[in-house]
Amino acid sequence: MKILHTSDWHLGHTLYNYDRTEEQLAMLEQMAGIVKEQKPDVFLLCGDVYHTPQPSAAVQTMLADGLVRIHEAHPEMTIVMTAGNHDSGAKHEIFQTPWKALKVYAIGQLEKENPDEHIIEVPGKGFIVAVPYTNERNIPEGFFQQLLDRVAEKNLEGLPVVMTAHTTVKGCDFSGHDHVTERLRVGEQSSGMYTVGGIDSLELEKMGEGYDYLALGHIHHGQFVHSGKHDVRYCGTPLPVSFDENFNHTISMVEIEKHGDTPKVEEIEIQNPHPLVTLPTDGLASWEEAKEFLGKFPNDIPAYIRLNVEIDDFLPVEANAEAANLTEGKQCRFCYVNAKRKTANQTEAKVLTVQEFQSEEPIEIAKRYAEYAGINFNEEMEAMFNEAMNMVANDARND
Repeated sequence: MKILHTSDWHLGHTLYNYDRTEEQLAMLEQMAGIVKEQKPDVFLLCGDVYHTPQPSAAVQTMLADGLVRIHEAHPEMTIVMTAGNHDSGAKHEIFQTPWKALKVYAIGQLEKENPDEHIIEVPGKGFIVAVPYTNERNIPEGFFQQLLDRVAEKNLEGLPVVMTAHTTVKGCDFSGHDHVTERLRVGEQSSGMYTVGGIDSLELEKMGEGYDYLALGHIHHGQFVHSGKHDVRYCGTPLPVSFDENFNHTISMVEIEKHGDTPKVEEIEIQNPHPLVTLPTDGLASWEEAKEFLGKFPNDIPAYIRLNVEIDDFLPVEANAEAANLTEGKQCRFCYVNAKRKTANQTEAKVLTVQEFQSEEPIEIAKRYAEYAGINFNEEMEAMFNEAMNMVANDARND
């Protein structure tokens, strides 16, 4: 079985109020081109299809048109699309029935009472166990293993078995993710368990046994996760969502001969017509140096620009206007100044712009306030805060 593994498209994402439709359309066109050339048996889209649970009509149309083109590139291919934590699981399944006419399976919510809904047989090729995002507390004990056991009963020909999930797995490299907190118990130095983007990490053992490849979404950096085998992988996002995602953005083309074989994986890079560029590329510059870098940036490169600046106190009031003026006539788009200043003890303290404050996770804002107010934001307070935020997010996804 040949599988195209992708996730975290974040359609509808804007970057500092710049519309990214052109980039997202270019990504979808490349997806269709790869499908036409590679002719995979299965196309896996493992969550965070949209950037928000309430995407606009235009963004939903972009996805529908993109999936139709991807289907037309290889009509025999099965497409499996699961919801992520940014998606509305209920909305994900609204057009589930008509989608099946194009061999598209949209899996938005956990079916505890009818787990076979998560098992998709690709005749003569293999089985897909498609699990969307859900809060860990809502997953019945042993649910993943239950699904894999059901597949084992059906898999009489020894065909490959692929399982999907949208979650944080312990031991992953979360480079590029700003909003990461370590889960510590009282007295622990380091647990190795993290919350990334609001999702607590899972032990791999909880994912069960019996799959040949675990196709993961949520972490934006493409990677294998150590499992003792070469069979657990994040494909990463095909387009960067933040400037800190300074790595290649790819899809994973996976081939598995038969059940029990080690998957063969090839990364295929997705080209972004509007790259995200940080100036200087390494370290910090003074404000005058940063302006010089920006002024010398080539006129014909349609990039997004972030400036890394070290300041003694505050940026000049006219800083953003100066930077914007320096890009006049250029194809690049100035986004923001990432200003950092040194405190008296020479440790760096970040100065948040309005845009950065708006993009901060609520938990980070709460921690900053607690530190400012001299409050000990302990483990219990963090757990209560995360529980409240999860309730709000679940309500938004189910509206």
